[in-house]
Amino acid sequence: MSEPEPGPAPATGPEPGSAPDPNPTPQAAHPTPNSDPDPDTPKAQTPRPRPHPHPALRAWRHPRLRWPKRIALGLVLLLLLPALGAGIALRVNYAGDPGPGTQTRNRDALWLGHAWIDGRKVDADVEALAERLRDSGIRDLYVHAGPLEHDGTLPESAYPQAGWLIEAVHRELPGVRVQAWLGDVLASEGPDGLRLEREETRAAVVGSTEQVLEAGFDGAHFDLEPLHSDDQDYLSLLDDLHAVTQDRGVPLSVAAHQIDPFPAANSIRGTLTGHPKWWSQAYFGQVARRVDQIALMSYDTALPLESLYGGYVAQQTSLALEVTPESTDLLMGLPFFHEDDLSHHENAETVEAAVRGTRLGLSRTDRDRERFGVALYVDFAAKESDWAAYREGWVS
Repeated sequence: MSEPEPGPAPATGPEPGSAPDPNPTPQAAHPTPNSDPDPDTPKAQTPRPRPHPHPALRAWRHPRLRWPKRIALGLVLLLLLPALGAGIALRVNYAGDPGPGTQTRNRDALWLGHAWIDGRKVDADVEALAERLRDSGIRDLYVHAGPLEHDGTLPESAYPQAGWLIEAVHRELPGVRVQAWLGDVLASEGPDGLRLEREETRAAVVGSTEQVLEAGFDGAHFDLEPLHSDDQDYLSLLDDLHAVTQDRGVPLSVAAHQIDPFPAANSIRGTLTGHPKWWSQAYFGQVARRVDQIALMSYDTALPLESLYGGYVAQQTSLALEVTPESTDLLMGLPFFHEDDLSHHENAETVEAAVRGTRLGLSRTDRDRERFGVALYVDFAAKESDWAAYREGWVS
């Protein structure tokens, strides 16, 4: 509540007919206006009462809080200044023009939802998809065929129409591969989920991969989350999976977490939230060396501005290029979906900004990299404007 507004100064004497004040106010040392013997003498000013400060404000001003306040201010600056510096760096990273030749290498990919293999799609849908993808850079389709059970197994009932889809895509889009998109939540931050530390679980995942390849899929694509940096059980699983896909001559592909944007960012976030977000650059490289394709999920960044997001994608592209071997396809994920929450702002994470950031990072780091592309997430949430931005910025 605010302090009441001061009222008029009190009268100097009792009103006519009133009883005498039992506690009279002492008279001032100077004469009252009514008793001033000299009419030319200026009248004394009656001081206006001033409101007392709130007790909390008085406590905040106490001298004993001088050093605690300085320490608190220092901590705030310690947190804000690195964030401000990082924001400036990202904005600068988004400046300039992409170099020539930094467009599709015809190695792009598209994530497709489960409706394509559970009976909801028909031949006409495949024909419409083929019409959209012709003359684009799309070579791989990651079709959701899971999720895996928490023990690593996969029921065949999860993908009843896989054979129909694979045949239809091969007919309508010769050269386009249909990969089984498999995944599950990991028990890395809670009691429930897939446990990669269990050897029998990893063996079951390998068995599920053999199962989908027997069903006719052209490869296997894995998205396991949340996957913490330096998880050695995941690397062991990839070694076993790659042996299976190499024997069959098909690609092993993974969706990858973003790379730590500056030193200690991941450890700080993990300590504060219990949810580490990034992989170290070294760990990203270890994963990339064990697969044929790695798609960096460069969205859900929580960044509020398009320029900051585009600069972040440029940075992520450069960091990934530095550690991805020439023999592995590196794909940068584009946000073909529209949500507004704490992790994703659709006005900032646009396809235009992602494409421009990808091209800037490619221009600055490895302009001639052949095994490079973008991956579009996800077909059922995309708008026509997303497809137009992909074609105008990356394909044409």
